[in-house]
Amino acid sequence: MVALLATAAAPALAQSGTPIKASIEKRDLRVGFTPGPYEDAFKAGAAPVLGAQGYRIAYAHFSTGLEVNKAVAFDEIDANVMQHSVYLKAYNERNGTDLVGIVQVPTPPMGLYSRKHKTLSAVRPGATVAVPNDPVNLERALKILRDAGWIGLKANANPVDVTELDVIANPSGIRIVPLEAAQAPRALDDVDFAAIQGNFAIFSGLKLTEALALEKMTAPYINVVAVRRGQAETPWAKAIVAAYRSDAFQAAIRADRFYDGFTLPDYFR
Repeated sequence: MVALLATAAAPALAQSGTPIKASIEKRDLRVGFTPGPYEDAFKAGAAPVLGAQGYRIAYAHFSTGLEVNKAVAFDEIDANVMQHSVYLKAYNERNGTDLVGIVQVPTPPMGLYSRKHKTLSAVRPGATVAVPNDPVNLERALKILRDAGWIGLKANANPVDVTELDVIANPSGIRIVPLEAAQAPRALDDVDFAAIQGNFAIFSGLKLTEALALEKMTAPYINVVAVRRGQAETPWAKAIVAAYRSDAFQAAIRADRFYDGFTLPDYFR
C-alpha cells in the first residue's frame, strides 16, 4: 500500500520528460463537534458554501473537548468547532500538541442560571453555585460571580492557573461547587445557581434569555475552528475560513432568532 501511495503521489511526466505538477486537492473533510450549537450553525451556513465548491463533509461527534482535540491532533479528523483560544492554548501546552484556530465562529456566552430563584438578589448565605471544574472556564464563571457582587477575585494574568483559592472575598456567603462543565445543566435541580457554558446550556434546552447574568465575553473566549498548524494554509482550511466569512453564512445566522444573544465575530457586518 505504501508503494502504491508513493507512486500515486509522484509527479507525472509529460512526453518531453518535463514533470507536470500534481494538482490533487483534498475534497473530503472530517469535522468534529461536541454537544452544542456549533454543528447546526456550520450546517446552516458554512456547509452549503463548501458543498457548492465540491467539498464533502463527514461529521464526527464527541462528548468532551479533550476527545475532539485528540482526534484532530492524531489526524482522525481534519478540524473541530467547539473551543475558544484560551482553552486551545492550554490544551496545547498540556499535551504537547500544535493546534491553531483559523477563524472565529458565533459563540453563546456563559450564563448564570437557576430553577429555584428568579433574580440574583435571591442569593443567601450557604447558597450552592455550580461552576466548571476546569481552570480556564472556572475563571469565566468566577468573573460572572464577581460582576454580580457575590465574590471578590484576585487578579490572575494566566487563566489556566485560576483556582477557588483566587476567591479573596465572599460577602454573599455562597458555596462554590466545581463540576464537569457538561454536567452543570443537570445539576440545576440540586444547586441554587449554576454557571453554564453557552453550548451546554443551549444543548440542554436552556435559552440565553433565561440566564440571570451573562458573561462579558471578550475576543479570546469566542470559539474557533481548530486544525493542526501544518494544515492551516491548505486550500481546504482556507475554504472553511472563507465559508464562515461569507455573506451566505452571515445571512443564515442573522435570519435565525435562535442566535440572538450570541457573540458574533468581528467579520460580521
